[in-house]
Amino acid sequence: MDRVLISGISGSGKTTLAVALSAALKLPRFELDALHHGPGWGKRPEFVSDVEAFSAGPRWVTEDQYHGALGDLLWRRADTVIWLDLPRSAIMLRVVRRSIVRAVTRRELWNGNRESFRDWLDAGHPIRWAWSQYERRRDETADRITRHPDLRVVHLRTSGEVRHWRAGITGARPAP
Repeated sequence: MDRVLISGISGSGKTTLAVALSAALKLPRFELDALHHGPGWGKRPEFVSDVEAFSAGPRWVTEDQYHGALGDLLWRRADTVIWLDLPRSAIMLRVVRRSIVRAVTRRELWNGNRESFRDWLDAGHPIRWAWSQYERRRDETADRITRHPDLRVVHLRTSGEVRHWRAGITGARPAP
């Protein structure tokens, strides 16, 4: 596992797993949200070239997203895809909890951007997007797996499976 792509809908735990794998496997981690979002939530003009540059390297871990801009670039360059295919109920609990914390704390996310409760009205907000795109995203990921048969795929369907698999990689004891 040298070029790892973590797939899943918003709230599935992509970033959390990327952080853990980066530390355990000494992989450089590139956070696509940080590369994508400029001030005012706009797309940074350098986004695609930044992703092309890091993904040409021999070792990395990142999240699978922004297909509209990147197409299958990361899928072509990855050697491993970890698919966090959790139930919709788990996803929604996580994404709502994360959004509440972000809105209450007003913690800076990327390039001065902060989440507010007002943002929840936007159709592209992670809560609304995770709900409306859940099935579509699962179908797209399954299709990409079929189109990229040379990739090693780790398909994890529950939070317990994720904890157990992660513990095997990081050497940490799985949490109950």
